[in-house]
Amino acid sequence: MEWDWEFAGRVLPLLLSGLRVTLIATVLGAGVAAVLGLVFAILRRSPNHWISRPTGFVVEFIRGTPLLVQLYFIFYVLPEIGIRLSPLAAGVLGMGLHYATYASEVYRGGIEAVSRGQWEAAKATNLTTRQAWVHVILPQALPPMIPAMANYLLAMFKETPLLSAITVIEMMGQARSVANSTYRYIEPMTLVGVIFLVISIMSVFGLRWLERRFGGGHR
Repeated sequence: MEWDWEFAGRVLPLLLSGLRVTLIATVLGAGVAAVLGLVFAILRRSPNHWISRPTGFVVEFIRGTPLLVQLYFIFYVLPEIGIRLSPLAAGVLGMGLHYATYASEVYRGGIEAVSRGQWEAAKATNLTTRQAWVHVILPQALPPMIPAMANYLLAMFKETPLLSAITVIEMMGQARSVANSTYRYIEPMTLVGVIFLVISIMSVFGLRWLERRFGGGHR
């Protein structure tokens, strides 16, 4: 099968409309992962074993199961108990929850890197626990985490094609729809690969800048 530039030009707008959904799912999923990851990290540091151990089990369970299985569970199983989500909402929740478990380890490493003296200084100045977290610990812990978190954002972006399995018509879903209806696969699949590659390369340059700016790396 030969490459058809005219056909490629006709399908490109459809793929770009799917790219919009891909980017929305990635950004929203990253927001969920960032918030839940911090919650998981704080709960796992709790001195109360009734909190830290169940949280640790949940984190390890989610990390140990495939994202695709989790997406199927959220979209197809939860409705059996009355919890119904739109395809995009299910996809965002699934990706966000999955990557929150990885983000939690990044958070935990960053928090534990803050010296014990900072905690003691916060206590000595009569700061509440919340004030200590907000004004002392997190401002020091977060910047070094940014490169690693950005890596997970890129990984999430490249896993968005899995959302087509739960009927989210993102970029890969659009490509499959076009290919299945026209029986031409070379143009839509190649264009999807090129778009992912271009965005990934641009992201790599951004990651390198973040590593130099926040991670102390030298490249």
